[in-house]
Amino acid sequence: MPDRPATTTKWTLDKDLDKLSFVEDATEHVLRRLIAPGFALIFLGIAMLFAGIYVLDRPGATLIIAAVALAGYMALNIGAKDVANTVGAAVGARAITMTQGLVMAAFFEILGATVASGPVIKTISSGIVDPSQIPDSGTLAWLMMAALMAAAVWINVATWMNAPVSTTHAIVGAVVGAGVAAVGVEPIHWRVLLGISAGWMITPLLGGAIAAGFLYFIKSFILYRDDKIAAAKYWIPILIGVMAGTFAAYLLLQTAAAGFMSGRMMLAAGIACGALAWLAARPFVARQSIGCENKNSSLRKLFRLPLIGSAALLCFGHGANDVSNAIGPLVAIVRVAETHVVTSRYDAPFWVILIGACGLSVGILLFGPRLIRLVGEQITKLNPVRAYCVALSAASTVIVASWFGFPVSSTHIAIGAVFGVGFFREWYTRNSARRLAYMRMKADQWDIEPEERNPDEIRRRRLVRRSHFMTIIAAWVVTVPAAATLAAVIYWAMVALFV
Repeated sequence: MPDRPATTTKWTLDKDLDKLSFVEDATEHVLRRLIAPGFALIFLGIAMLFAGIYVLDRPGATLIIAAVALAGYMALNIGAKDVANTVGAAVGARAITMTQGLVMAAFFEILGATVASGPVIKTISSGIVDPSQIPDSGTLAWLMMAALMAAAVWINVATWMNAPVSTTHAIVGAVVGAGVAAVGVEPIHWRVLLGISAGWMITPLLGGAIAAGFLYFIKSFILYRDDKIAAAKYWIPILIGVMAGTFAAYLLLQTAAAGFMSGRMMLAAGIACGALAWLAARPFVARQSIGCENKNSSLRKLFRLPLIGSAALLCFGHGANDVSNAIGPLVAIVRVAETHVVTSRYDAPFWVILIGACGLSVGILLFGPRLIRLVGEQITKLNPVRAYCVALSAASTVIVASWFGFPVSSTHIAIGAVFGVGFFREWYTRNSARRLAYMRMKADQWDIEPEERNPDEIRRRRLVRRSHFMTIIAAWVVTVPAAATLAAVIYWAMVALFV
């Protein structure tokens, strides 16, 4: 049999190798989509093993381990969704990269959750449904299991759809729905729910107003000064001091319930921390300003540090508040499974808080980038100055709301601040003296009336995209009834299958 030509053999080999490379590329593309879910499953397995170390020899161990899996799943979803609220503005302003933002958020979320989450956890675990009116511990445990599953599934669907819904809305709605399905309407603390609802309506407006106020201040005292760099050197250290003082006050606020410090002492300590930060920031900002030209683009460099600091502060506050959305129900399940006693207050074991904190961070690292791009880039264009206003406003609003005891939604506040900045820019563009002078100059040049503007052009130049605004409002309105209904259905199904 004659040998095949060498050229033909080489061509066939190359063709086969090309096909093999195509298969490898296709396999890599498919597996890349499975990496994040795979790591998420690994985390849930580790969390269940970690919980087993503490509860394996205790009553109700199987129920607790199953609840840990649900709470971990919920924490993963919260981290994936809410990272857009905390570092979306900083990433959208290009002050930090996506990777830097994810790592920073993961660290400060864990810090906030482990240091300052106790009071909010108690509210979620026993402040919505009155445990004293629940007939037995088993009912409370299955009620909280159903709430966890319903809220986690709803948030998972919302994250997949790029809808920035509120995790607080989801868990509150789920607890109410499961509670009504389990024991009726009597054990629900409707007065507490009314206060929560009022906070949901007020805080986004407050966040937007504070953000617009910060931006107006910066425009008036820095951006539109003749010597912008000198104004920035004077005011940016003061703004950093305000941020540092706010962070210190927030930390000290967590000691208020234990009575370690009075209100005056906390205020004095916050002012002292702010003053130290101001003193440290002055030489740093002065060095950064060397060689900067007297124009707005140079201010982006000077505002980079305060923006990163304000985003870190917001991450800390979010971890302290929103970890309760994942582990608040878990705390109730752990306590009633161990003791079979229903009480009015539940303290969170540290190992439960640690699972929730790590779940937030893993969710941030695996699933966060999609919503960061939506909030940070697509709603309204942000530079470091405007992003700083958003982050500092959101952090300040969380502090104020916590001071008055309002369980607020970080999603509401952060996105409200983004919209506040965008709408303020629209108003300022139409009404500022500089803008009006420019329009009069163009009118004189082209011999037209200043009022004669093209409506289509006005709509095109809007700085806040109305489609995103309406989508987000719709997501907020739907979340509570959807989560409540889903939780009620899941509770009835659990009772039918397992009880």
